[in-house]
Amino acid sequence: MTDRLSRARAAGVLAVLRAPSPESALEAADAIIRGGIPGIEVTYSTPDAPTVIRELIARHGDAAYIGAGTVTTPEQAAAAAEAGAEFLVSPGTLPALTRAMLDTGKVVMTGALTPTEVMTALELGVDVVKIFPASLGGPAYLGALRGPFPDAPLMPTGGVKPENVADWFAAGAVAVGAGGDLANSASITAGDWADLEARASSFAAALAAVRG
Repeated sequence: MTDRLSRARAAGVLAVLRAPSPESALEAADAIIRGGIPGIEVTYSTPDAPTVIRELIARHGDAAYIGAGTVTTPEQAAAAAEAGAEFLVSPGTLPALTRAMLDTGKVVMTGALTPTEVMTALELGVDVVKIFPASLGGPAYLGALRGPFPDAPLMPTGGVKPENVADWFAAGAVAVGAGGDLANSASITAGDWADLEARASSFAAALAAVRG
């Protein structure tokens, strides 16, 4: 398990990228990586997500940790894996979909919120349980889940900001997913790549402080 998650642990922060076009997705990802956040989750909310994944891998190689998000069908899982995605993320945990994701051999992260959902994900054998939307309970909720699930690899997504990154890791996160506060949709739409780079730099600094 640890070996499979070494790249996710090293990245620390995964930018949840939703963009209106493949071109804007590539520009946004490049800016975020420049800012010091190499983990990019290209969601299927982005048109032609597998092409974006393939191109980002061609551009950045092992310097970036590129995966697919909002995976909701076995076909999407297979296409992302074929494009070279290192990890696959689903917003929830459906048994048939999760098994299809696991069949790719990629690192699999599926969404859960309640203890029952966490148990379901762990029973299916996922690598990481994505606690989503983590903003509902905050770091205290993640810490509470640590009671019954002390060894489960949990990744909160939603409500993660530079100023609370330390709190999430203190509560036991293996990594964190950051959406709007990092891959900001307004900045992507406006083509404000400098803003995205600055946001990434803030997250990178917060992560560095945690690792101190």
